[in-house]
Amino acid sequence: MQYDNVQDSILVSNYIKGDESALEILINRHKQKIYSFIFSKVYDRDVAEDIFQDTFIKVIRTLKRGAYNEEGKFLPWVMRISHNLVIDYFRKNNRMPKFDNTEEFNIFSVLSDNSLNAESSIIKYQVENDVRRLVEELPDDQKQVLLMRIYDDLSFKEISDKTGVSINTALGRMRYALINLRKIIDKHNIILTN
Repeated sequence: MQYDNVQDSILVSNYIKGDESALEILINRHKQKIYSFIFSKVYDRDVAEDIFQDTFIKVIRTLKRGAYNEEGKFLPWVMRISHNLVIDYFRKNNRMPKFDNTEEFNIFSVLSDNSLNAESSIIKYQVENDVRRLVEELPDDQKQVLLMRIYDDLSFKEISDKTGVSINTALGRMRYALINLRKIIDKHNIILTN
């Protein structure tokens, strides 16, 4: 079968059904992008090679277990795996930059950069999903104010009008939402980086 123009999702499906050559095509199709992404983070060819290999070992194990369900989003899924392995590498070597929980720290700053290359866009997408999952853990009143402020870009006056609470209450809920997000991030040892 000629695979040059076949979608990733079909290649993944064929590989799961036993066609080993489908995985080879997927690796060849995406290896430059994935390797370049890894190298851009670690700046070491040997380390980048190791992480690249580990990425595809993890991909193969996940596919063989039947645990892949990314609905046709193969490259973003693989990029996320490689990103996590890069973070693991830095953690293991105590080289991971840590964020200080200061007032200047804004977990939403990773969402605001519009001049992103393809790899960073994929990571940005994953970070946005991670942040949205974290926000879901907040109490409803805090979550409501945070979503209106960050995602709907409403002023605190507009939030006050929509929710029927005072501006000071809306401000307080936003403040507690950010404090609680930091606690959740620390509790789960989550690193939000792009």
